[in-house]
Amino acid sequence: MNKNAKIYIAGHRGMVGSAIVKLLTEEGYENIVTKTHRELDLTRQAAVEKFFEQEKPEYVFLAAAKVGGIMANSTSKAQFFYDNAMIALNIIHASYKAGVKKLMNLGSSCIFPKLAPQPLKEEFLLTGPLEETNDAYAVAKISAIKMCRFYNEQYGTNYLSVMPTNLYGMNDNFDLVSSHVFPAMIRKIHEAKENGGPVALWGDGSPLREFLYADDLADAVLFLMENKDWQDLGDFVNVGTGKDISIKDLAHLMARIIGYTGDFTWDTTKPNGTPRKLLDVSKLNNLGWSAKTSLKEGIRKTYKWYKKYL
Repeated sequence: MNKNAKIYIAGHRGMVGSAIVKLLTEEGYENIVTKTHRELDLTRQAAVEKFFEQEKPEYVFLAAAKVGGIMANSTSKAQFFYDNAMIALNIIHASYKAGVKKLMNLGSSCIFPKLAPQPLKEEFLLTGPLEETNDAYAVAKISAIKMCRFYNEQYGTNYLSVMPTNLYGMNDNFDLVSSHVFPAMIRKIHEAKENGGPVALWGDGSPLREFLYADDLADAVLFLMENKDWQDLGDFVNVGTGKDISIKDLAHLMARIIGYTGDFTWDTTKPNGTPRKLLDVSKLNNLGWSAKTSLKEGIRKTYKWYKKYL
């Protein structure tokens, strides 16, 4: 990408989008276009197509999404499917109509079957039933992957898709109702440290999860946008660390870093979600990229940011 190329970041206020904007700025890209939800509703096709016709971006990072944890995903399935499907379909089609040179579609590792073999290889997509608590979100993300592939094949576009593992970092959502497990645990442990425990967490703590620092994801997608084409990736490529940890061990690691010495309670009436979700990242590693931020370092950076912006 030329440093003066016009680059549109969809979802620039989110954790991933803001990390991409920060990295592009640091790398000297000078023509970055962003729009807030109030300025541009990405679920509205006419508005999206008008924006692309006017701005004519050369490159697009599709990081916009409606996201949430188990509770939000399982109780608002229609909304999660509609919003995420429409955002992706509108941006991908508008990019094609406007002649965008290259698009990066960011998905989620929840696209894989609930009981797929571990670690999760790219070819395991659509080989079994999805996790019930987030199947609506997953189907929307799968649609975006396939749409990119179909446009590449029929129209000769160069649209790439990446599937990150569980993400965390600065600008994450720390709301206890709608957040993912990682920021929710940081907030609960911090508040227990300040106000007294115990810390109440869902499930039994046994599920294994992989976590990737958002700045590392930004580094990965910029590496791919600058150096690879869709033929190098196929349908998509996994982005992760290749290492996982149990939720219980993660809670105790966070407690040590945050300085909480109290107890944890586990509500086993609440769902655990998928038993394990570890990505096979050998494809991306072989392309020349690997994650740089350790989990301990990432927790420290995220907690420092959280305290600053309380």
